[in-house]
Amino acid sequence: MTNRIDQKFKALKAKGKKALIVYLTCGYPDLKITEQLVLELEKRGADIIELGVPFSDPLADGPIIQEASEYALKKKINLYDVFSLVKRLRKETDIPLCLMGYYNPIFSFGQVRFVSAAKSAGLDGIIIPDLPPEEDKWLADLSRKAGLKTIFFLSPTSSLRRIRSISRAASGFIYYVSLTGVTGERASLPADLKQNIKTIKRYTQKPLCVGFGISTRRQVEEVFKIADGAIVGSAVIRVIRDNIGKKDLAAKAGEFIRGLR
Repeated sequence: MTNRIDQKFKALKAKGKKALIVYLTCGYPDLKITEQLVLELEKRGADIIELGVPFSDPLADGPIIQEASEYALKKKINLYDVFSLVKRLRKETDIPLCLMGYYNPIFSFGQVRFVSAAKSAGLDGIIIPDLPPEEDKWLADLSRKAGLKTIFFLSPTSSLRRIRSISRAASGFIYYVSLTGVTGERASLPADLKQNIKTIKRYTQKPLCVGFGISTRRQVEEVFKIADGAIVGSAVIRVIRDNIGKKDLAAKAGEFIRGLR
């Protein structure tokens, strides 16, 4: 069976469109609202959802996502909760779902058990920011056999050797980190973004999606001109944070996403 991520990019390409990928922290502000958010954001234009697993030391995450992660951890949100959430979502939607989490909880859970649970729940891809492919061969092999995509990172500092290596190892799409440092909203995109994307595209036919620092419609449009997708995280988490406790929280987040494309 074709993976939902592959199907989504194929369908978008046929329409001449690009992917809008949205990151959510699972359990922020609670699991029920996370479920509502996924369904609402899909209606409002999200093509793929990244479900972030809360972690105590998220090295790549900026202050807004760190705050969301700490909030969810206080509610004891863990991998079991994420898998249960995905199972519930699969009764309501076929939107591609990627799990984004740091390696330590996955290692503690057990790699074989993790891949089996991810597949059984209905996930489509796995993103592990602190586990590069050279340290991930076993997990990548298990994931591939289970039909799960393994998404790896490239950045402005990636060498040509690294670009070639990631292009071979990645599946689903390649996550291009638009700037060095942590996630978070920025006023503008880096000046070298267009050239860097052009360079990477010489070495891969796989979808290339840009994340880190994207928060406005103009930035999304700029990314759509040069890459295959834009990834929005901190900006939507900020909208969620600003509306916690309000009945229309999911609707507000949906309005924000609709305004990006």
